[in-house]
Amino acid sequence: MINDIKKDAQERMGKSIEALGRNLAAIRTGRAHPSILDSVKVPAWGSEMPLNQVAAITVEDARTLKIVAHDKNLSAAIEKAILTSDLGLNPSSAGTTIRVPMPALTEETRKGYTKQARGVAEDAKVSVRNVRRDALADLKKLAKDKEISEDEERRAADELQKLTDKFIAEVDKALEIKEKDLMAV
Repeated sequence: MINDIKKDAQERMGKSIEALGRNLAAIRTGRAHPSILDSVKVPAWGSEMPLNQVAAITVEDARTLKIVAHDKNLSAAIEKAILTSDLGLNPSSAGTTIRVPMPALTEETRKGYTKQARGVAEDAKVSVRNVRRDALADLKKLAKDKEISEDEERRAADELQKLTDKFIAEVDKALEIKEKDLMAV
């Protein structure tokens, strides 16, 4: 029972770290990266489709993304979707190829993105702590129902705290890497 609770907590904390990685990847740095366009939806074939499902996105150079639509009729819709997204990008079309230059980040925008990254990291920490709280509540319930002893509950709670500390350290490390990336000129 205790092992099931710990295993469930570890899996849920791991999912929080995965979500943190996706959220941090969506924050734009000065370099071109295909995940920047993950939030862009393109009207295609009667529905809103994620850009990466209707086009191939590659990094042409450090500051330029190259997008090639799978269906050349979608090029105009892709360009419009990128323009109307809140990413502040200005795509240029050359036939079936769309190039998206990444504007250089100013000191002010770098600080704004760093603040956003810290918020995302704090959300991940809250998520990890919520998982710990739920697991501790499950342990308390087992102890109350006399299914485990108080000593077993205390040992399991200590192990949960160590697990939580490990995942919080992973969040801090991911944030530190993202901040370095953002502040690199």
